[in-house]
Amino acid sequence: MSDRRTTDPGAGLLKRGVAVFAVLAVLTSGCGIASRAQDAGEESTTGSSGTGSNPTKGPAGPIPAGLEKFYQQQPDWERCGSNQQCATIEVPLDYSKPTGETIELRARKVLARDRAGKIGTLFINPGGPGASGQDFAASAGFVLGAQLLRKFDVIGWDPRGVGQSTPVRCLDTAQMDKYIATDGSPDDDAEINELNNESKVFANGCQQRSGELLPHVSTKDAARDIDVLRGIVGDSELYYLGMSYGTYLGATYAELFPKNVGRLVLDGAVDPAKTSKQNNMAQAKGFDTALDAFAEDCAQRSCRLGSTKQEVLAKVDKLINDSDATPLPGDGQREVTQALVVLGVIYPLYVKDFWPRLEDAVLDGLAGNGARLLALADEYTSREPSGYSNNSNEAIYAVNCLDRPDITSVAQAKAEEPEYKAASPRFGSFLLWGSMACANWPVKPENQPHAIKAAGAKPIVVVGTTRDPATPYEWAVGLASQLESGVLITRDGDGHTGYKAGNACVDNAVESYLLQGTAPTADIKC
Repeated sequence: MSDRRTTDPGAGLLKRGVAVFAVLAVLTSGCGIASRAQDAGEESTTGSSGTGSNPTKGPAGPIPAGLEKFYQQQPDWERCGSNQQCATIEVPLDYSKPTGETIELRARKVLARDRAGKIGTLFINPGGPGASGQDFAASAGFVLGAQLLRKFDVIGWDPRGVGQSTPVRCLDTAQMDKYIATDGSPDDDAEINELNNESKVFANGCQQRSGELLPHVSTKDAARDIDVLRGIVGDSELYYLGMSYGTYLGATYAELFPKNVGRLVLDGAVDPAKTSKQNNMAQAKGFDTALDAFAEDCAQRSCRLGSTKQEVLAKVDKLINDSDATPLPGDGQREVTQALVVLGVIYPLYVKDFWPRLEDAVLDGLAGNGARLLALADEYTSREPSGYSNNSNEAIYAVNCLDRPDITSVAQAKAEEPEYKAASPRFGSFLLWGSMACANWPVKPENQPHAIKAAGAKPIVVVGTTRDPATPYEWAVGLASQLESGVLITRDGDGHTGYKAGNACVDNAVESYLLQGTAPTADIKC
């Protein structure tokens, strides 16, 4: 997750407006890839998949008592792009009350190109929490290998609370702008009070606009939704590729439904046994590690920021520190506060190809121009000229504040800040104070950090990248060791997540497992 507004229980523990779904953001920002992917396909379909060339098989596997009508529903899959179909699925608002209120999930299916040789359905989730699985599926041609596209129907869905599914709503555009730009590393009581007050506005807005939904957007609820989807498409076992926070969602599914696990890949893993505090400090260090790698690379190229790593880091730190007292001019309407500078620095660390953009943005910032930094921060937070394109900044808190305990008061944050600063003088405070919304959250957390064993599940593949800025490598090691059937694939490299990141060793291992069902017999280093 990423800056203080970017939290995923592991993948993004930097809350306040930024989730760990940079993979999706990179694929869909600026260049229209998602829209092109919708039009890319070897065959087109017409009408519903309930009849004709793509029939719905119906529920498969055991159906939990009382949920028969959800597992047995036949969604009306309608064409929504070349070789793609979309449908709305009904699930319980509260699984303990299956006859009560219901909510909607919106899903997109990319049809297998080899219809006769189709293996089954591959469910994909890009992370967040708060990222759109529908958008991820629309980009399937760019995020999945050709053989996976040939042999699987690929389904991405907006999890409960997200996007076009029944969404969490909290703030309007002006309120969200103010919240995200508020000082995330307050230096005195006045700044602390301002941040706390803005966090209260955020939490109260969520309660006023989405109070009935807030208690029911946990990762456990979202994992139960996955099993409904699995049953609806007629697959007896779940085939799944989850990125970042999506690994926590997948691991939770395996814990709840170990006998339904087929082939699960968890890439950019979250460690469910870690507390929010442990996650936050580890992620702060992870961003430091990624920034060090950027600075080293920049210096080796004799870039414009310096000829040594220390010189490069010093300029980045100067930019961050100076913007605390003196925000930079941005787009003519919004100034670039320190919080936005930090977001603009963090976002390019997710993908190595973005490092040149970071160099340019830092240089401009040091020259007094914050436009590039604001553009990067806006991409990270899904801010477009007309407003926010999705509700990811709201959903990320709704899920994370419910999933596990976090800080509960300003006093606790003050007491813990020395530890955070010791872990990361540069990013520690941002990760800590980003949790203030959870301190004011109207719904109590329903879960506790714990190791997930998923006893009885088939082999589960975990992928970790050594210099991942958002999900530190140690989290992947932790999850793979906890899972009774876990096996670890290590990518030695930079950027967030490992599959389709330019490493053939990782890609071959992941795709062989998904296509053939044979997991590595031992951990692999790539």
